[in-house]
Amino acid sequence: MKEGYLPKEQRKKILFLCDDIRMHSGVATMAREIVIGTCHKYNWVNVGAAINHPEVGKKLDLSQDTGNRVGIEDASVFLYPQNGYGDSTILRKFLDLEKPDAVFIFTDPRYWEWLFQIENEIRAKCPLVYLNIWDDLPAPLYNEPYYDSCDMLLGISKQTENINRLVLGDKGKDKIISYVPHGINEEQFFPIDEKHEQWDNLQKAKKQLFGDKEYKHVFFFNSRNIRRKMPSDLLAAYKLFKESLPEKEKDDVCLVLHTTPVDGNGTDLYAVRDLLLGEDESVRFSTAKLATEGMNYLYNLADVTVLPSSNEGWGLSLTESMMAGTMIIANVTGGMQDQMRFEDENGDWIKFDENFPSNHFGTYKKCGKWALPVFPSNSALVGSPKTPYIFDDRLDFRELANTLMESYKMSKEEKKERGLAGREWVISDESMASAKNMNKNIITNFDKLFETWKPRPKFHFSKIDKLPIKTLTHKLVY
Repeated sequence: MKEGYLPKEQRKKILFLCDDIRMHSGVATMAREIVIGTCHKYNWVNVGAAINHPEVGKKLDLSQDTGNRVGIEDASVFLYPQNGYGDSTILRKFLDLEKPDAVFIFTDPRYWEWLFQIENEIRAKCPLVYLNIWDDLPAPLYNEPYYDSCDMLLGISKQTENINRLVLGDKGKDKIISYVPHGINEEQFFPIDEKHEQWDNLQKAKKQLFGDKEYKHVFFFNSRNIRRKMPSDLLAAYKLFKESLPEKEKDDVCLVLHTTPVDGNGTDLYAVRDLLLGEDESVRFSTAKLATEGMNYLYNLADVTVLPSSNEGWGLSLTESMMAGTMIIANVTGGMQDQMRFEDENGDWIKFDENFPSNHFGTYKKCGKWALPVFPSNSALVGSPKTPYIFDDRLDFRELANTLMESYKMSKEEKKERGLAGREWVISDESMASAKNMNKNIITNFDKLFETWKPRPKFHFSKIDKLPIKTLTHKLVY
């Protein structure tokens, strides 16, 4: 029996508003791990979003399948498919129908504006919990009403946890604010060597991707083709890197991009490739939607995974890569810096506060041996009406090219040793980035919430003569 198991009738019920947990988005993947990893402790109801969901109006029972995965006979997991993330009418219906002990939301706060508007109504019945992330500084004071609407804030990155505290100030003293990083299942992403039972399948995947061509060094990009992910900068860096190689070695390298090559939210990567590299067959696109097993093969076929994003809350492909035993190259921004494990002058993993809210300016350089960091060359303060300000941390593609070369010059043995060190750290209690540790974190924080939460009044009166101007709560340069 799983540690902490409770019979179904003794469990608290959690209404989980996020992507459909059967889907393959980053949100769905992490939500599914949470549900599977905690179904022995809580009963779950997923109001599952998708674009034009084909099963809207149904109630699906996922209990048996979920229970079979973890070895319990009385799991209770139900799914209500929805188009998008819902509205206040839908939520009220589920609050009355399911009578949950908590409402749990996950993804960008702008999707939940309607929900935050009725937070008093929700919190008179049960606590509101937000698994949240924010890509960059300055601390988004415009998010204060969202954060203040919640009883518990679980920050996916160290930067996010600190941002929650900076934005709320004294308003956060009565809330649970905790660091709960994304957790990867070590049984789904793992290294495969010649002795592994999946070695032959890995060789088949290799032949399908590369044909009979053998490459000395493979770079891998796994993310969406959108502007902030900067895939064009990676192609430019790859061009410079390849041009600097001796002629006889230029055929020994490859860049694999697992993405949609043409995306309206990004660019036409075929056109970028043709412009920079012509008919270069060493740039390969992987476009099929792969199950976890197929993705693990791609990480194992790579020597290094590269993510040059200018904004990145976490960067799930880095964690998956490390769990598969493959080292990483990444821009130092957002949650990606957590995964590189920068250490301070005492050798401790860095912590953030109002005086040091990020390492993107390069205060600390030493990091885990599995990571080759690229520090941003500049940080532009950009924004939009709904998000008036946020740093856009841009790396220099020339510096990225140098870092690609640094990884290329390593021996196969060194690259593998560094990658395996990354896996060891991801599994560790310090990183908390395995699925097991993520779910322990979830349980610890929810149990604390259920022990201490008190219902709010349905309404309260506030006298406001003049709205105060919100000003910076931390240093601009640190």
